[in-house]
Amino acid sequence: MADASGGGRAVVHLDRTESMRLLAGAAVGRIVFTRNALPAIRPVNHLVEDGAVVLRTRFTTQLTTAMGGSSPVVVAYEADDIDAVRRVGWSVVVVGFARPVTDPGRVARYESLLQSWVDGEQATVVSIEPEIVTGMRLVERGC
Repeated sequence: MADASGGGRAVVHLDRTESMRLLAGAAVGRIVFTRNALPAIRPVNHLVEDGAVVLRTRFTTQLTTAMGGSSPVVVAYEADDIDAVRRVGWSVVVVGFARPVTDPGRVARYESLLQSWVDGEQATVVSIEPEIVTGMRLVERGC
């Protein structure tokens, strides 16, 4: 398919290592979880550490209710960097098990590393262990 400038785009599929590297460099992503049997999506900032995606959230009741307290729950996490004008960029989706981080030392560490973008308490630290990692890069054809 050609864009308005007459050039085409191609999708390049990324391996897990490159996908996680890109995700680690993203400032914000979106967590997708089930709320009242329907999908819910919330933007959050995150970090990638030891292969896990770690985030803080104020959606404690929504996400931890979905987790059943301390039980893991399947979630998706997505981040991207797309240039809407040039129509190039990348997108990464992680699907895995989310668990609340309960170790006080780890919670304190992540609270210091993950500064909230909004006022209000970010009451829960969540770690997502990726089971499925998919990534794609949208490039100008011929690149």
